[in-house]
Amino acid sequence: MIITKTPFRISFCGGGSDMADFYREHGGCVLSTTINRYMYLTIHPYFDESRTALKYSQNEIVEDINDIRHSIFHCVLNEQHISGVEIGSTADIPSGTGLGSSSSFTVGLLHTLACYKGKYISKGKLAEEACKVEIEKLGAPIGKQDQYAAAFGGLNFITFYKDDTVSVEPIITRGTTIKQLQENLVMFYTGITHDANKILSEQKRNLTQADKTGNLIRMCELAGAMKQSLEENQTDDIGAILDEGWRKKRELAGSISSSKIDELYDCARRNGASGGKLLGAGGGGFLLFYCPKEKQALLREKLHLRPFPFQFEHDGSSVVYIGDKYWEDAR
Repeated sequence: MIITKTPFRISFCGGGSDMADFYREHGGCVLSTTINRYMYLTIHPYFDESRTALKYSQNEIVEDINDIRHSIFHCVLNEQHISGVEIGSTADIPSGTGLGSSSSFTVGLLHTLACYKGKYISKGKLAEEACKVEIEKLGAPIGKQDQYAAAFGGLNFITFYKDDTVSVEPIITRGTTIKQLQENLVMFYTGITHDANKILSEQKRNLTQADKTGNLIRMCELAGAMKQSLEENQTDDIGAILDEGWRKKRELAGSISSSKIDELYDCARRNGASGGKLLGAGGGGFLLFYCPKEKQALLREKLHLRPFPFQFEHDGSSVVYIGDKYWEDAR
């Protein structure tokens, strides 16, 4: 058996500029970090080698991999001609909550299969291939940031160039600055799930509007400003950067926010948070706030939402177990 784990991410600034319709014209960038919540995948030869078994939120056992219903499994296993295996996925967090779970799954699956075939795959190649699967082959109306975050891991400034190339630049700052940033970030689960593809499709259609393009350009500037603040070991303005970024983002599409989310956000701002945002495409999932430690108890009391503790994660997709039986079979 082989087991991999691939982290989820939180995106601070620049989300939406990683979509091709925008970055091919203007260039894009995001600042994000992976966290210690993961997508786990396991693989081993199936007992009945004439069949392929898949375990996720549903169970599938098929004799022909063309009959697989799960779109990502179907695409990847058919392309790589892999059958006669049992693959299972388990996640720390459900899908539709804004932490990039779909791309973490795709990156994790590609990594798992490469290891199963005894092949090395670089982080850059892993992210690139995941983008091809989700965006080009399956036609998902999403950007590239989640795949690169999941593959590389860490706190990074990710740049999307007009020629479709991508660079991942780790944020270089003091350990005390990272510690302070982590301590002043708090996350809450709204209990609302969303359809990211539906929201992103609306956002993509709106990119032809000049004001929406202007918003994304400003959001990229804010990502750069946050990068500079962290590199200069300044965290006092992080809340204000997040606040402006969220206000710009919610104007990109009507479905990004809602009256309930706006009410929660305004409540947080009145009770200690200097800024924040709804993670992911919008519509639901997790609210992230920058709030000094001494004010966090009041914030938790007033919001009446489930707190979600987390820590920054420094590694990307990784192999955590390779059983001896696999190597015996390989020989």
